[in-house]
Amino acid sequence: MFVDTHTHLYAEEFALDRVKMLDEAFKSGVKKLIMPSISQSSTELMWQLNKLYPSNIYMMMGLHPCYVKTDSWKSELEWVELQLQSGLYCAVGEIGIDLYWDKSTLAIQQEAFRIQIKWAIEYDLPINIHCREAFNEVFEILEEMRNPKLRGVFHCFTGTEEQAWQAIDLQMKLGIGGVVTFKNGLLDSFLHRINPTNLVLETDAPYLAPVPYRGKRNESAYIPLIAKKLAEIYNMTIEEIAQITSEQALKLFGLED
Repeated sequence: MFVDTHTHLYAEEFALDRVKMLDEAFKSGVKKLIMPSISQSSTELMWQLNKLYPSNIYMMMGLHPCYVKTDSWKSELEWVELQLQSGLYCAVGEIGIDLYWDKSTLAIQQEAFRIQIKWAIEYDLPINIHCREAFNEVFEILEEMRNPKLRGVFHCFTGTEEQAWQAIDLQMKLGIGGVVTFKNGLLDSFLHRINPTNLVLETDAPYLAPVPYRGKRNESAYIPLIAKKLAEIYNMTIEEIAQITSEQALKLFGLED
Protein backbone atom coordinates (compact mmCIF):
# COMPACT_ATOMS: atom_id res chain seq x y z
CA MET A 1 0.00 0.00 0.00
CA PHE A 2 1.31 3.42 -0.98
CA VAL A 3 0.50 6.92 0.25
CA ASP A 4 0.82 9.89 -2.11
CA THR A 5 1.48 12.67 0.40
CA HIS A 6 1.21 15.51 -2.12
CA THR A 7 -1.07 15.46 -5.15
CA HIS A 8 -3.10 18.28 -6.72
CA LEU A 9 -6.12 16.14 -7.64
CA TYR A 10 -8.24 19.25 -8.21
CA ALA A 11 -5.94 20.58 -10.96
CA GLU A 12 -7.44 21.56 -14.31
CA GLU A 13 -5.17 19.01 -15.98
CA PHE A 14 -7.44 16.27 -14.59
CA ALA A 15 -10.75 17.93 -15.49
CA LEU A 16 -11.58 15.48 -18.30
CA ASP A 17 -10.57 12.19 -16.67
CA ARG A 18 -10.28 12.72 -12.92
CA VAL A 19 -12.24 9.60 -11.92
CA LYS A 20 -10.32 7.40 -14.37
CA MET A 21 -7.03 8.85 -13.12
CA LEU A 22 -8.01 8.06 -9.51
CA ASP A 23 -9.06 4.51 -10.44
CA GLU A 24 -5.63 3.96 -11.97
CA ALA A 25 -4.00 5.24 -8.78
CA PHE A 26 -6.04 2.87 -6.62
CA LYS A 27 -5.21 -0.05 -8.95
CA SER A 28 -1.50 0.74 -8.65
CA GLY A 29 -1.70 0.39 -4.86
CA VAL A 30 -1.96 4.06 -3.94
CA LYS A 31 -4.71 3.81 -1.35
CA LYS A 32 -4.38 7.17 0.39
CA LEU A 33 -3.83 10.52 -1.29
CA ILE A 34 -3.33 13.89 0.38
CA MET A 35 -4.18 17.16 -1.37
CA PRO A 36 -2.33 20.37 -0.52
CA SER A 37 -4.25 23.62 -0.54
CA ILE A 38 -2.91 26.48 -2.65
CA SER A 39 -5.53 29.17 -2.02
CA GLN A 40 -9.23 29.56 -1.35
CA SER A 41 -9.84 28.79 -5.03
CA SER A 42 -8.89 25.13 -4.55
CA THR A 43 -11.10 24.45 -1.54
CA GLU A 44 -14.45 23.62 -3.15
CA LEU A 45 -13.11 20.84 -5.38
CA MET A 46 -11.01 19.50 -2.50
CA TRP A 47 -14.17 19.16 -0.45
CA GLN A 48 -15.95 17.36 -3.30
CA LEU A 49 -13.17 14.84 -3.74
CA ASN A 50 -12.90 14.23 0.00
CA LYS A 51 -16.65 13.56 0.20
CA LEU A 52 -16.52 11.17 -2.78
CA TYR A 53 -13.58 9.19 -1.37
CA PRO A 54 -13.58 9.82 2.43
CA SER A 55 -11.40 6.77 3.17
CA ASN A 56 -8.85 7.54 0.47
CA ILE A 57 -8.51 11.27 -0.09
CA TYR A 58 -7.49 13.77 2.58
CA MET A 59 -6.98 17.52 2.69
CA MET A 60 -4.44 20.05 3.87
CA MET A 61 -5.25 23.71 4.39
CA GLY A 62 -2.82 26.55 3.77
CA LEU A 63 -1.83 29.44 1.53
CA HIS A 64 0.81 28.58 -1.07
CA PRO A 65 3.62 31.18 -1.18
CA CYS A 66 2.97 31.91 -4.86
CA TYR A 67 -0.54 33.02 -3.85
CA VAL A 68 0.71 35.41 -1.17
CA LYS A 69 -0.28 38.60 -2.98
CA THR A 70 -0.07 42.13 -1.60
CA ASP A 71 -3.77 42.83 -2.08
CA SER A 72 -5.22 39.53 -0.87
CA TRP A 73 -2.89 37.59 1.44
CA LYS A 74 -4.49 38.76 4.67
CA SER A 75 -8.01 37.80 3.58
CA GLU A 76 -6.70 34.48 2.28
CA LEU A 77 -5.14 33.76 5.67
CA GLU A 78 -8.43 34.59 7.39
CA TRP A 79 -9.97 31.83 5.27
CA VAL A 80 -7.18 29.41 6.20
CA GLU A 81 -7.64 30.08 9.90
CA LEU A 82 -11.40 29.64 9.65
CA GLN A 83 -10.93 26.31 7.87
CA LEU A 84 -8.38 25.00 10.36
CA GLN A 85 -10.90 25.58 13.14
CA SER A 86 -13.20 23.02 11.48
CA GLY A 87 -10.86 20.09 12.18
CA LEU A 88 -11.30 18.73 8.64
CA TYR A 89 -7.64 18.92 7.65
CA CYS A 90 -4.65 16.67 8.32
CA ALA A 91 -1.93 19.28 7.79
CA VAL A 92 -1.18 22.95 7.21
CA GLY A 93 0.08 23.25 3.65
CA GLU A 94 1.39 23.86 1.32
CA ILE A 95 3.16 26.79 2.88
CA GLY A 96 6.63 28.23 2.64
CA ILE A 97 8.71 30.57 0.49
CA ASP A 98 9.15 30.73 -3.29
CA LEU A 99 11.77 33.10 -4.69
CA TYR A 100 11.73 31.63 -8.19
CA TRP A 101 8.64 33.45 -9.42
CA ASP A 102 8.56 36.64 -7.36
CA LYS A 103 11.24 37.95 -5.01
CA SER A 104 9.38 41.21 -4.38
CA THR A 105 6.89 39.51 -2.02
CA LEU A 106 9.54 37.95 0.24
CA ALA A 107 8.59 39.97 3.33
CA ILE A 108 4.90 39.00 3.21
CA GLN A 109 5.75 35.42 2.24
CA GLN A 110 7.86 35.22 5.40
CA GLU A 111 5.05 36.67 7.50
CA ALA A 112 2.46 34.31 6.02
CA PHE A 113 4.81 31.38 6.64
CA ARG A 114 5.30 32.34 10.30
CA ILE A 115 1.57 32.81 10.89
CA GLN A 116 0.71 29.42 9.40
CA ILE A 117 3.46 27.64 11.35
CA LYS A 118 2.01 29.20 14.50
CA TRP A 119 -1.39 27.74 13.62
CA ALA A 120 0.13 24.33 12.93
CA ILE A 121 1.63 24.33 16.42
CA GLU A 122 -1.63 25.60 17.92
CA TYR A 123 -3.73 22.90 16.21
CA ASP A 124 -1.00 20.24 16.57
CA LEU A 125 -0.84 19.57 12.83
CA PRO A 126 2.16 18.84 10.60
CA ILE A 127 3.20 21.39 7.98
CA ASN A 128 3.92 20.80 4.31
CA ILE A 129 6.70 23.07 3.07
CA HIS A 130 7.05 24.54 -0.41
CA CYS A 131 10.62 25.75 -0.86
CA ARG A 132 11.93 26.99 -4.19
CA GLU A 133 15.25 28.83 -4.36
CA ALA A 134 14.68 29.72 -0.69
CA PHE A 135 16.35 27.10 1.53
CA ASN A 136 18.18 29.68 3.65
CA GLU A 137 15.01 31.74 4.15
CA VAL A 138 12.89 28.69 5.01
CA PHE A 139 15.44 27.26 7.45
CA GLU A 140 15.81 30.64 9.15
CA ILE A 141 12.12 30.70 10.01
CA LEU A 142 11.98 27.02 10.99
CA GLU A 143 14.89 27.52 13.38
CA GLU A 144 13.28 30.67 14.76
CA MET A 145 10.01 28.80 15.42
CA ARG A 146 11.51 25.47 16.48
CA ASN A 147 9.00 23.70 18.74
CA PRO A 148 8.43 20.12 19.94
CA LYS A 149 5.09 20.13 18.10
CA LEU A 150 6.55 21.49 14.86
CA ARG A 151 6.97 18.68 12.34
CA GLY A 152 6.07 18.01 8.74
CA VAL A 153 7.32 17.38 5.21
CA PHE A 154 9.83 19.22 3.07
CA HIS A 155 7.75 18.82 -0.09
CA CYS A 156 9.64 17.96 -3.29
CA PHE A 157 12.97 17.95 -1.52
CA THR A 158 15.77 18.90 -3.92
CA GLY A 159 18.41 20.15 -1.51
CA THR A 160 21.87 18.98 -0.57
CA GLU A 161 22.75 16.26 1.93
CA GLU A 162 23.59 18.94 4.50
CA GLN A 163 20.17 20.54 3.97
CA ALA A 164 18.52 17.12 4.23
CA TRP A 165 20.07 16.53 7.66
CA GLN A 166 19.09 20.04 8.76
CA ALA A 167 15.48 19.35 7.73
CA ILE A 168 15.49 16.03 9.59
CA ASP A 169 16.88 17.73 12.70
CA LEU A 170 13.87 20.07 12.51
CA GLN A 171 11.52 17.04 12.58
CA MET A 172 10.78 17.19 8.87
CA LYS A 173 10.41 14.22 6.55
CA LEU A 174 11.81 14.54 3.04
CA GLY A 175 9.10 14.42 0.38
CA ILE A 176 10.55 12.29 -2.43
CA GLY A 177 8.94 12.48 -5.85
CA GLY A 178 9.76 12.18 -9.53
CA VAL A 179 12.99 14.18 -9.24
CA VAL A 180 14.70 11.15 -7.66
CA THR A 181 14.37 9.37 -11.03
CA PHE A 182 16.00 12.20 -13.01
CA LYS A 183 19.61 11.69 -14.13
CA ASN A 184 20.45 15.20 -12.92
CA GLY A 185 18.33 14.97 -9.76
CA LEU A 186 21.41 14.37 -7.54
CA LEU A 187 19.32 12.88 -4.71
CA ASP A 188 20.60 9.40 -5.44
CA SER A 189 24.14 10.57 -4.62
CA PHE A 190 23.40 10.78 -0.87
CA LEU A 191 19.98 9.35 0.00
CA HIS A 192 21.51 5.95 0.79
CA ARG A 193 23.14 7.56 3.83
CA ILE A 194 19.76 8.68 5.19
CA ASN A 195 17.48 6.20 6.91
CA PRO A 196 14.37 5.66 4.73
CA THR A 197 12.20 6.23 7.82
CA ASN A 198 12.92 9.92 7.15
CA LEU A 199 11.19 9.77 3.76
CA VAL A 200 7.64 9.93 2.47
CA LEU A 201 6.51 9.46 -1.13
CA GLU A 202 4.73 12.08 -3.22
CA THR A 203 3.98 12.89 -6.85
CA ASP A 204 3.11 16.61 -6.88
CA ALA A 205 0.78 15.56 -9.70
CA PRO A 206 0.19 16.88 -12.31
CA TYR A 207 3.75 18.23 -12.10
CA LEU A 208 7.23 16.59 -12.11
CA ALA A 209 6.36 13.20 -13.55
CA PRO A 210 9.00 10.51 -12.97
CA VAL A 211 10.95 8.79 -15.72
CA PRO A 212 9.74 7.44 -18.18
CA TYR A 213 6.92 10.03 -18.13
CA ARG A 214 9.14 13.05 -17.52
CA GLY A 215 7.71 16.11 -19.27
CA LYS A 216 4.21 14.64 -19.38
CA ARG A 217 1.29 14.94 -16.97
CA ASN A 218 2.11 13.36 -13.63
CA GLU A 219 -0.39 11.09 -11.88
CA SER A 220 -0.66 9.49 -8.46
CA ALA A 221 -0.54 6.08 -10.19
CA TYR A 222 3.17 6.71 -10.80
CA ILE A 223 4.10 6.46 -7.11
CA PRO A 224 5.39 2.88 -7.59
CA LEU A 225 7.98 4.22 -10.06
CA ILE A 226 9.37 6.47 -7.33
CA ALA A 227 9.34 3.55 -4.89
CA LYS A 228 11.18 1.42 -7.47
CA LYS A 229 14.00 3.96 -7.67
CA LEU A 230 14.25 4.16 -3.88
CA ALA A 231 14.32 0.36 -3.71
CA GLU A 232 17.37 0.45 -6.00
CA ILE A 233 19.07 3.13 -3.89
CA TYR A 234 18.51 1.27 -0.61
CA ASN A 235 18.87 -2.26 -2.00
CA MET A 236 15.41 -3.10 -0.70
CA THR A 237 12.24 -4.44 -2.27
CA ILE A 238 9.51 -2.10 -3.48
CA GLU A 239 7.26 -3.67 -0.85
CA GLU A 240 9.69 -2.73 1.91
CA ILE A 241 9.88 0.86 0.66
CA ALA A 242 6.08 0.98 0.47
CA GLN A 243 5.73 -0.28 4.05
CA ILE A 244 8.33 2.07 5.53
CA THR A 245 7.18 5.23 3.76
CA SER A 246 3.48 4.51 4.22
CA GLU A 247 3.90 3.90 7.95
CA GLN A 248 5.71 7.21 8.29
CA ALA A 249 3.08 9.07 6.27
CA LEU A 250 0.12 7.62 8.12
CA LYS A 251 1.69 8.41 11.48
CA LEU A 252 2.74 11.94 10.54
CA PHE A 253 -0.62 12.94 9.06
CA GLY A 254 -2.68 11.13 11.70
CA LEU A 255 -4.32 8.74 9.20
CA GLU A 256 -3.63 5.50 11.03
CA ASP A 257 -6.67 3.24 11.27
